Amino acid sequence: MSLSSSSSSQVQGLLRLDTRASKRSNTLLEQSVARPRRDKVSLSAFAFIFGEIIRYSQNRVLGIQDLESKLNDLGKRVGVRVFELTMWREKTVHRESRVLQTLVFINTVVWRALFDKQADSLERSTESEDEYMITDNEPAILKYISVPKEMSSFSPGAFISGIVEAIAECCLCPARVTSHVVPADGLPLRTVILLKFDKEVMEREKRLEAGK
Repeated sequence: MSLSSSSSSQVQGLLRLDTRASKRSNTLLEQSVARPRRDKVSLSAFAFIFGEIIRYSQNRVLGIQDLESKLNDLGKRVGVRVFELTMWREKTVHRESRVLQTLVFINTVVWRALFDKQADSLERSTESEDEYMITDNEPAILKYISVPKEMSSFSPGAFISGIVEAIAECCLCPARVTSHVVPADGLPLRTVILLKFDKEVMEREKRLEAGK
C-alpha cells in the first residue's frame, strides 16, 4: 500500500516534530541534578496544579480534617524527594540528627530549595519545650488559593507541613507537624508550621546535652 504525496508529507512532518520533542526530552534528562535549574516553574502554573490537587482530594474525603490529612500525605511524598535532592546538592556527608540543626536545615536550605527564600522566622514555643514554629509570612503556594467561608478552618498549608514532617523524619527527628493560617497586619496568608517532636526525640536531646 502506497501513501499519497499529502499523506507522506504529513508523516514526515510528524516525524520532525517527534524528533524535536525527543531532543528536548534528552536535554532535560541530561541536566545535572547537582545544580539547581535556572529555569523555574511559574507560580501561576503551580497554583493551577495545586488547586486541582485540592479539588481532586476534596471530592474523595468526608471533611476538612480528612482533606488536610490527604494533603499532608502528598506533602510527605514530596518531602522525601526534596530531602534526597538537597542532601545531594549540598554535598552533605551526614544527615542532621539534632533538633535545632534539623530545624535550621529546614528553615534555610529546604525553604530556599522550595520557595527561593528563607522562612521568615523559627521560634520555640514558650509553653512546651517540644514544640517549635516555622513561620512563612507569604507562602507562595497559597497566593492564588481562595478558601470559601464555610471552610474557613481549612489550611492548604497542610501540604507544606507534610513536606516538613517527612524531612524531620529523614533527619531522625520524627514530629507531628501541622499547619495554621495566622493572619497579621498586611499578611492575610501568614502561615505557621507547628512541629511537636516525639517524646523519644526530646529524651535523646537531653541525654546528648548532659553528655557534653
